Amino acid sequence: MEVNVKSSVHAEKAMKLFLSGYNCAQSVFAAFCDLHGMEEKEALRLSSSFGGGMGRLREVCGALSGIFMTAGLLWGYDSPEDKEAKTEHYRRIQELAKEFKSRTGSLVCRDLLGTLEQGKDSYIPSDRTEAYYQSRPCKELVGLAAAILDGYLEEIRKEVSD
Repeated sequence: MEVNVKSSVHAEKAMKLFLSGYNCAQSVFAAFCDLHGMEEKEALRLSSSFGGGMGRLREVCGALSGIFMTAGLLWGYDSPEDKEAKTEHYRRIQELAKEFKSRTGSLVCRDLLGTLEQGKDSYIPSDRTEAYYQSRPCKELVGLAAAILDGYLEEIRKEVSD
């Protein structure tokens, strides 16, 4: 899979975090600390469970989970009675997921990696070697996820300023 990453400050930061050893969810979520206001250490701990498609279960891509967590802090709802806010938030999440899927072909980690069957991966993290980085699209996926969210933020800024 060839992923075209539009460069952005957050995309660059997310890829740098990934290359330093953080998982895909941590890399995306922590890249946006400047916007969502969470301390980086807290952001890294909160998002640590979502790497590898949720604890290496290879389900929803961790990079996408990082987008969703960021969106929750930026626009999420906090009242179960506020159906309008809940509806708007889910609309945003589905738009972001649709964009990610249109660029990658899937929302699912095992599909994006292309080599794993459901339930067949170990809970033991892989060593981060040169071969690891060359065999996986994860660096590009975290960059893409951050760039998608940056693009979405830019669209919102344009709508507000018009």
